[in-house]
Parts: sequence; structure tokens; C-alpha cells
Amino acid sequence: MRGVVVLGSTGSVGENTLDVLARHPDRFRLVGIGAHRNVERLAEQVLRWQPPYAALSDVNAARDLQRMLGQRAPGTRLLAGEEGLTEIATLREADSVMAAIVGAAGLRSTLAAARAGKRVLLANKESLVMAGPLMMAAVRSSGATLLPIDSEHNAIFQCLPPQARTGVSPPGVRRILLTASGGPFRDLPREALAGVTPEAACAHPNWVMGRKISVVSATLMNKGLELIEACFLFGLTPQQVEIVVHPQSIVHSLVEYLDGSLLAQLGSPDMRTPIAHALAWPERIASGVEFLDLVRTARLDFRAPDYEKFHCLALAQAAARAGGLQPVILNAVNEVAVQAFLERRLNFIEIAAVIEAVITKADGGEIGCLDDVLAADAQARQLAGERLH
Repeated sequence: MRGVVVLGSTGSVGENTLDVLARHPDRFRLVGIGAHRNVERLAEQVLRWQPPYAALSDVNAARDLQRMLGQRAPGTRLLAGEEGLTEIATLREADSVMAAIVGAAGLRSTLAAARAGKRVLLANKESLVMAGPLMMAAVRSSGATLLPIDSEHNAIFQCLPPQARTGVSPPGVRRILLTASGGPFRDLPREALAGVTPEAACAHPNWVMGRKISVVSATLMNKGLELIEACFLFGLTPQQVEIVVHPQSIVHSLVEYLDGSLLAQLGSPDMRTPIAHALAWPERIASGVEFLDLVRTARLDFRAPDYEKFHCLALAQAAARAGGLQPVILNAVNEVAVQAFLERRLNFIEIAAVIEAVITKADGGEIGCLDDVLAADAQARQLAGERLH
């Protein structure tokens, strides 16, 4: 029986993780859940699962959760603040930690789980984008296991040779190809992008996701962040990672070997597949997904992305090549700009413009410690806020 903590339990990845866990009560025990401020949904999860621990990083939301639950969950200890998330990420009874808190908010708890030597199921790509050198050093020194949950990186992991190790360039691999659906605007003319609404940006054609990640996918910045993540996960250079638009989202990514072989992982666009894979690895368990019917799928299309139309992707590639604190700055400004778009204070095209303006103005440098990362993140957010006013 493996103890599991789910950070970001109220989001789409967290909900899907709980769904997979519910299918295997003989293999997994939920020992902790955590989120940012979704009081109502976390309360429902506490009452459904009665976990030993639950946490909300927003202190006021945690107080509301305590009042809402009253005496109905006597076996659950409620924790608050960033310290609460870190505590459940490092619980002695937790073997595996699903790191699915979106954005920079998930960095500290994910890093804590890695330092504690846990099996870290990484859905919070920002942890590697912001602090890749620190994360990989923590994994190496603690003996933690890092398993990717993003469907693309999980696909790559499945296609690598068995002896491949996280963070080390895999033997015989020439490059990897990250597939991108292209999002809801892949066929929309560039001149029409300025007028698209948050609702349209959140209507992803293939995946059901939260609002922020849906917008990041619509700009293709998500694919740029995944490129940076892939370099750290698999020990590759940015030049060894190619982005390919694949509208069907059936081929989740590919690995090309020196001998000309191209291995791909295929499956229905359902996050329960990579979640089940990582939870049970190296074994396989049922995930509840619909099995892929290749005859009904009929065709698979691929094309190069339009870097002029989706300028965020080009900015992410440049940050990946620059390294150091540049990805930290990129991620921070992107989060601020996307939130402004969702609040209708910025149009879709201006997201990339704000990111580019701040990147050229913010201080760069190398990452020496977590304080360097947090300082660069704070400065970038401040500059982005000034740019928006």
C-alpha cells in the first residue's frame, strides 16, 4: 500500500489523480491533499476521502475551510500557508507526491518533496522552468524519483531506453519531438487574434483544463515552458527539442534515435494515462481511459508551428537558450500577463508584447540558490505590473 499526497487536488490533474486512486484502493492510500484557495472543492474532497492531512496555502481560505467542515472531518488535520503545503509534501507516510499546483505557487512544496527523497510525480512544470538546476540537484542528492506527468514528457519517458536516468542525456537519442495541439486558434488568422475573448481561449479543442493553463496553451507558451522542462528532465540542449503541431493530440510526443528510429507514444487525450503510468511505474494499471481506436482515428497530421503568429513560443525558445534566470523571468511575466488577459485588461496579442518588454528590462544572471529565483520572480512580476498600468 503506497501513501500518496496530491498537491493541487482541486485542479484538473488533481481531480484525475483522485479518480485513478479511487480505482485502486488496494494499492494506494491518500494521506494528504492540498490546494491554494478553492475552499468548497477541497471541503468536498476532505469529506469524500477523509485524508489524515489537508492544506490550503491561502491562510484566510484555510480558516474558511475549518469553519465549513466544523466537526465533520475529525480525522483530518488542517494546515495553512506555504508551510502547510510543504509539511504534507514531506510526510513520512507519503511515498509519492503528485505536484500539480499550477505556476510558481507550486515551487516550494515540489522542491521540498524532492529534497525529502519522494517519488515526485511532476505536473508543475514551473518548478523546473524556474529552478531546474536546484530541482535536479535535490533529486540527485536525496535519491528522489522524478516522473513526468505532462502528457508530452511522460510520452518521452516511455519511449526512452530502460537505462535512461532523469537529468542525464539518454544514450543513442538524437532529439525529441514535443507535440502541440496548436490550441483553439491554430487556424485563426493572426490579425484576428487581438479580438479573441478569454472564453474562446479557454475552449481547448482536445483537453479539459483550468482557465490559466488553457490560455497558456492557446498562446503556445505552454509548449515553450515544456521545452525548458524537457531539457532538464532528459539532459538535452534546446537544439535537441523540436516542437511539432499535431491537431489530433493522439501522438503525445516522439523520440528520434541515432539509427533513424522514431518511437512515439499514442493514446486518447486523457491525463489519467500519464497519471496511472507514473503512480504504478514500472508496472501498469488500469486508468479508466477510453482505449484508442486507430481505425476510427483514421489520420494523424503534423506541421511546423507559426512562430510569428505565436510569438510566445519564440520567446520561450530564446529563454531556454539563454538559461540562468531568463526562464524565471519568462514564467513570472507570463503568469501576470495571462491573468491580465483573463481579467480583460490585456488583449491576446499583448500577452507576448508584455513578456518581451519585461525580459529585455529585467536583470538576468545565474541561479545560485532559491533566493535568486524568488528575487528574479518578484522583480519580473513588479516590472510586469508597472507595464500594465
